[in-house]
Amino acid sequence: MITLSIILQVAANMAMAKAGAGLGAGVAAIGAGIGIGRIGGDAMQGIARQPEAVNDIRSNMIISAALIEGVAFFAIVICLLILFV
Repeated sequence: MITLSIILQVAANMAMAKAGAGLGAGVAAIGAGIGIGRIGGDAMQGIARQPEAVNDIRSNMIISAALIEGVAFFAIVICLLILFV
């Protein structure tokens, strides 16, 4: 299994690694934005269909959005580690 450190050691040009890290951070941010937007939109549709379930839908929406945001932060931190190490 090829690890990240071996890939970075083999890379002859660190500029490519830095460009990849920047691209990865951007993709992570865009993906998180799309995911949280879909969660919010689908939650609003669910609340419109069943107004009596608003508390359950809201709590599930907040938990899901927090998990997506956590994954996005993790991806951005990994990209920043590649960028500065």
